[in-house]
Amino acid sequence: MVSDFRVTLSSARRLRPIVIATSLVSCLEIFGFTVFALFAGWIGGQFFPATDPMVSLLLAVSTFGVGFLFRPLGALLIGAYADRVGRRAALSLSIWLMVAGMVTVAACPPYSVMGLMAPVTILVGRLLQGLAAGGEIGAAAAYVMEAGPVSRRGYLLSWQLVSQAGAVLIGALLGALLSRSLSAESLATWGWRIPFVIGLLIAPLGWYVRRRLPEDAVRATSAGRHRVPLVELCGKHGKTLALATLTIAVRTVPAYTISYFMPTYLTHVMHLPAVTGFLASAVSALVLMLVAPLAGRLADRLPRRKPLLLLASGMTTLLVYPVFHVLTHAPDTVTVLAAVALMSVFVAPCSGVGTVLVLEALPAQVRASGVAVSFALGVAVFGGTAQPIVTSLIKWTGDPMAVAWYVAPACLVSFCALLFFPERRRQLELTPETSVR
Repeated sequence: MVSDFRVTLSSARRLRPIVIATSLVSCLEIFGFTVFALFAGWIGGQFFPATDPMVSLLLAVSTFGVGFLFRPLGALLIGAYADRVGRRAALSLSIWLMVAGMVTVAACPPYSVMGLMAPVTILVGRLLQGLAAGGEIGAAAAYVMEAGPVSRRGYLLSWQLVSQAGAVLIGALLGALLSRSLSAESLATWGWRIPFVIGLLIAPLGWYVRRRLPEDAVRATSAGRHRVPLVELCGKHGKTLALATLTIAVRTVPAYTISYFMPTYLTHVMHLPAVTGFLASAVSALVLMLVAPLAGRLADRLPRRKPLLLLASGMTTLLVYPVFHVLTHAPDTVTVLAAVALMSVFVAPCSGVGTVLVLEALPAQVRASGVAVSFALGVAVFGGTAQPIVTSLIKWTGDPMAVAWYVAPACLVSFCALLFFPERRRQLELTPETSVR
């Protein structure tokens, strides 16, 4: 009994710095990628001027979506690099790409100064951020998953979601602070740049933290170095990859419409104070941060992970219409925050536990590539298009409830994909992997 306790304690001490390091820098990287969405309404006015404010907003959120189109490419390149060379090297590469993207956006002069080169420069910055974010998810998740035992993977991987939600929380609170401290004109002209400048902390902090991560815990096998991960991934695991991509919809579409789009939606569509929109995003992020570890622990205790995911995705699908009905018909601050919190409670398990399900379904030699590619494709197809689609629906119909017309069917697609997704937890418990040690 005492011996088992010492082994558990030693394992916890070994895992803690790994989880903290990967989560901390993931938070900074995702902050750099998603803060664009939180301030899309203000960025649109600076770089995409138009007589109709909704057209400026549509162009801004479309540029945000373009970043997602390059996430699959980043997943292919950085994910394959992680599977062939090592997880730590891939994580360091993603840091510098994200820094380059944030500098490009933060330093770009507005349309009134540069003309057409301004939106082109912003687009380049978003592409660099897309490449970085695309490879970040797979390499970080594979690193943490391979460092821990099967019985704790749900909990350990939940901290990746905590870090991503933390990025939204920091951005939302910063937005609320700026909207209260600056005039509307100052926020629109230069105040929105402040979060991008703060996000540049990723450079020194990220490099220091990730260079101290132990390489031997995630070193690629010698056989894996001579393979082309993408060829093996598509050839042997194509069905799993396709289903994994479809399961992403319930994780990204609600997140990008509830957590990231709320400041723009409530301010520019529902005409509520900007601080209400940022508080809604902050509440959503806080709920995700609190629920994710609890859902991870529950998934570790259950004999199977899929029932929890099916329950969460099913409830998310059913709640979409009631939540947006409340947002559009009773838009006071308390009601808005309560509705957003309720939706986020069920999104949390879909994200954290869903990542574990996909990781366990893939072998080590294609794991980082598989998770990165499926997530990047799913986010590009569903999450990256969410804001442009819902903005277009609102503009064409004039109905704020049009958001639900896209979110609910997308969540239903994921629910159906989860029904057919293979679960390998039992096999891994009986025959644990040793090749990545």
